[in-house]
Amino acid sequence: MRAVVLLSGGLDSATVLALAREQGRECHALSLRYGQRHAAELRAARRIAAALGVTHHEIVDLDLSRFGGSALTDASIAVPEGPGHPDAIPVTYVPARNTIMLAIALGWAEVLGAGEIHFGANAVDYSGYPDCRPEYVAAFERMASLATKAGVEGRPIRVCTPIIELPKAAIIGEGIRMGLDYSMTVSCYQADDEGRACGRCDACRIRREGFVAAAVEDPTRYR
Repeated sequence: MRAVVLLSGGLDSATVLALAREQGRECHALSLRYGQRHAAELRAARRIAAALGVTHHEIVDLDLSRFGGSALTDASIAVPEGPGHPDAIPVTYVPARNTIMLAIALGWAEVLGAGEIHFGANAVDYSGYPDCRPEYVAAFERMASLATKAGVEGRPIRVCTPIIELPKAAIIGEGIRMGLDYSMTVSCYQADDEGRACGRCDACRIRREGFVAAAVEDPTRYR
C-alpha cells in the first residue's frame, strides 16, 4: 500500500516514517517550507528520507510567515524558553498548520492512489496544540471521506497516527528498536544554521526528558 508520510525532520515524524516502512508501505514523504524560523529541520528531513529509502520526497513551499501569528513564523514573537501554563496553548502553535499540511497530503495521496496519510501527532508528551488531539484527527478523516473522489467512490483515505497515545520515551524506544538514528533529527524551535539545538525551548525540553525516561543516550547536538 502506498502512503504519504508528513516528515518535518523531527523525532516524531522520523519514527512514524520508520514505522510505515516497517509495515511495508511504499512511502512518499511530504515536508513543508512554511516560513519557519530555520531550515535545519528541512535539511534533517532530506537526510531522514534518504536514509530510510522513501520512494519520493516532496518539499512544498507555502509561506505562512505572511500571516504570522506564531513564534515559529513571526520573528517579532519570542520563542518561550520555559514551560508555560499547562492549560494555555503556547505561542509556538502555528494557526491551522496541521490542517493545511494534511490537506496538501490528502491531495497528493489522492493523485498517487495512496490509501493512507501517516502523521506524527502526539497527545501525550506535547505542547498542547489543538490539532494534535485524536478527536481532531478523526474529524479530519471524516472530512476527507466527504471531500475527495476516492472517499465518495468508497476508497476513503485513512489518517494514521501511530504515536498519538505514546509518551516520548516509548516513541524513542520504538525508534531504537528499528535502528533509527536520532542524531539525524532536529526538533528545536530555534536551531542554528548547523542544526544545533538551543536546549531551552519546549521542544528541546520534551525531547531531552524523553531520552532520559527511555534511558537512551541523547544524540542531540546542543550549541
